[in-house]
Amino acid sequence: MQRLVSLKLASSLSRKLSGAAAAAAAAATSSSLRHSRLCASSAVAGPSRAELGVSSPRPFFPDNSSWRLLARNAPASAYSNALLGSPLKSLANSRAGFFRAPSPFNSRSGFGGGFDSYRRGWKSWFRRLTVDNVVLGLIITNVAVFMLWQIADRSFMMKNFTISLDNFKSGRLHTLITSAFSHMTMEHLIYNMIGLYFFGYNIGRNFGPEFLLKLYLAGAFGGSIFYLVHHAFMHSQSKGQGMFSIDPSRTPGLGASGAVNAIMLLDIFLFPKATLYFDFIIPIPAILLGIFLVGKDVLRIIQGDSEISGSAHLGGAAVAALTWARLRKGRF
Repeated sequence: MQRLVSLKLASSLSRKLSGAAAAAAAAATSSSLRHSRLCASSAVAGPSRAELGVSSPRPFFPDNSSWRLLARNAPASAYSNALLGSPLKSLANSRAGFFRAPSPFNSRSGFGGGFDSYRRGWKSWFRRLTVDNVVLGLIITNVAVFMLWQIADRSFMMKNFTISLDNFKSGRLHTLITSAFSHMTMEHLIYNMIGLYFFGYNIGRNFGPEFLLKLYLAGAFGGSIFYLVHHAFMHSQSKGQGMFSIDPSRTPGLGASGAVNAIMLLDIFLFPKATLYFDFIIPIPAILLGIFLVGKDVLRIIQGDSEISGSAHLGGAAVAALTWARLRKGRF
């Protein structure tokens, strides 16, 4: 009997407790509903950002999202792995890419675009050049420097328009090029400009004005380098012996012979069977004239010719030979 009474009391007590728990849950649900309705009503009733004068923040990425995932044929397992497994592993297994904000360094209008625009402008200027522009421009520049020799201070011209070991050691590196536009005598100028005119037009018609200009400058540079090397060797051999009346390190060189030699010999290498006129009178095959010119310059170096620099001529010949070899291999 006592057991029956205790069971009845326990069952009634459990019913009361379950009823109280249900009532508490219902009260909590109703209060949360009232709270959400209140928040919703306050959100609707609240003033907008425009009314408050606050502008919406601009997104860093163009599509208003921090990252946009573009999955190209990604398997379905990749998405389940992204939710349940390691995100990095899922991205590595799926062929996916990210769109990022454009970097200013890669943008054509950003920091990297300045040099690109400068380079494009330089190339467009080269494209507008014609063979006439380059040939006549080089001749006019040589004539202008020749006139400058007649009116400018001689020491200024010696320092800036002649090549020598002293000038090179003093840091006047521009003389490697400026000396190739410099002539002191009319005869020297005329001979070089005649060669530039006839052979330059032929090279320009075949390879373009830009190629011709670069070949002239390369021949000038090569001639100056060969001149410096030759005179450095003579200076080392003449120390304490007085072999030369003028110190080879101070002997100046000038003239477009190295640059013109590069143009003339490249034309001869390309068309060895063409007929050329030696001294404008004697017709000979081009290859024979080329052999004669190179041999004569080697003889000048051996004999120590102080009037005409065979080394500068051979520097232009070396540039012509290298250019011819690269043309045969299709490098240009």
